[in-house]
Amino acid sequence: MSGIPAPLITGSIAYLVLGVVLIGLVQAARGVGKLDKNDAGTGNVVVVISVFSMWLFWLCAWMHQWHPLISPIYEG
Repeated sequence: MSGIPAPLITGSIAYLVLGVVLIGLVQAARGVGKLDKNDAGTGNVVVVISVFSMWLFWLCAWMHQWHPLISPIYEG
């Protein structure tokens, strides 16, 4: 049994970093007074759900292309 492919780890780490940066931006907006506590909480939920959904979509697209069931047929 082989390990987890490197592109899968790299992409997952990239989405994790994106999520952390976006949550940091929400907290920074709360710190400077642009958002109150409730709006920052809603922003955190939106960020987490959005980043997870984007990662899941990317993961599905990557996995579908990893070992295709049907290979292309070239006519020519």
